[in-house]
Amino acid sequence: LLICSMMTSVSIVREKEMGTMEVLLASPLRPLTIILAKLVPYFLVSAVNLITILLLSHYVMEVPVAGSLAGLTIISLLYIFVALALGLLISCAVSSQMAALLLSLLLIVPAIYLSGMVFPIESLPAALQRPSRIVPTTWFVDATRKLLIQGVPLQYLARNFAMLGIEAVVLIGISFKLFKKRL
Repeated sequence: LLICSMMTSVSIVREKEMGTMEVLLASPLRPLTIILAKLVPYFLVSAVNLITILLLSHYVMEVPVAGSLAGLTIISLLYIFVALALGLLISCAVSSQMAALLLSLLLIVPAIYLSGMVFPIESLPAALQRPSRIVPTTWFVDATRKLLIQGVPLQYLARNFAMLGIEAVVLIGISFKLFKKRL
């Protein structure tokens, strides 16, 4: 989440600050195409990172995977896309690279603590348990625990996939709405 959101959070802001966004906006490309094109290179880099991590964990550290490795890969790629979309939303909402980096860093801490990664969600105060269901990391951590430890079949992770998919669509939609077609 940290790397993906930070990488994309500066992408559009950097283009605005350098003046190259004017060239992109003058092209015949649609704004949605420009937004999604910003995600593709970062998605590919993150996918290579994911494959490297999975290979190292399996062959070097011998981490057992009780469930489907393909399922783990798919949910991880979906989570990467959501994290990139969150960074893109930040990039569309702010006007400087420093603000984008600070905002992405500020979002990481609640994501870690509210996701159940550090503390079980059930041990959080009731006021924080509901907002934790909005955090994409919650659904990813839950799915990876079920896949790695419990060996749950993929059909039991439909809710996790659905929530991450919905969050991806919502984040891209909000980014599209915030994207200024004129400078």
